[in-house]
Amino acid sequence: MSSQHHFILFNQLPLIYGRVPKVANTSIKAALHRLLQQAPEKGARSTTDAFWSKSTHGETRLISPREARSLRGSHFSFSFVRNPFDRLVSAYNNKVLELDDVTGPMHAMGLRHDMPFGEFLHRVVETPDEQMDVHLLPQTSILCVDGKLIPSFVGQMEQMQSHWMSLQRRLRRERLPNLGAIPSKNVRRGDKRDDLRELFSDPGLVHLVIERYGDDISTFYSKSDVQQLISGEPLPLYPPIEPSVAGCVF
Repeated sequence: MSSQHHFILFNQLPLIYGRVPKVANTSIKAALHRLLQQAPEKGARSTTDAFWSKSTHGETRLISPREARSLRGSHFSFSFVRNPFDRLVSAYNNKVLELDDVTGPMHAMGLRHDMPFGEFLHRVVETPDEQMDVHLLPQTSILCVDGKLIPSFVGQMEQMQSHWMSLQRRLRRERLPNLGAIPSKNVRRGDKRDDLRELFSDPGLVHLVIERYGDDISTFYSKSDVQQLISGEPLPLYPPIEPSVAGCVF
């Protein structure tokens, strides 16, 4: 179900992006589009996997986490993550409530249009990684391999403007092109997060997320407690993760 090629490799630049769906992925791809030297094939959309694997005249390709990890010494790789509770609510709103029908991979998971959030969450947490739609796949399953974090820079979507500026400074140090301002693409919920607090008013549902997405919380949001993550309030400003060698907290 979920594609195993989560990383976009630039063949003419030592640059790799670890794409995490529901984490400003469309906006980041739009920024990366600026780095292409040739106009992409007509009609190709940068939001699709096919664009980066087939429509950039060989300037980019999609690679697996293991291949991305093997290039860590020669390439700068980056990604962004999102509060796991908020990412789940975003996927539920967009893929289950807004669409007339769920996608094929989500249907195979037992998900259906307009199903109650609690039932949706139970289905999600019972699904193993290899059968899970990539929009719901734990972020550690995308960005870690053999217990090691692949990107050398990981920002938080909640601190996008600040962490995006940090990313530009890091790109300059790596002698890589500047990506410019982050475009605003596919913004649906804005800054309001009242639904987050309401949907997780049941402690049992909170426990389900902690059980299934605990690695995401401990690896990327260890400085925030669970009540902060489900409050819908802005999270404290922390720096991005950019250690020279990092492990995933499994």
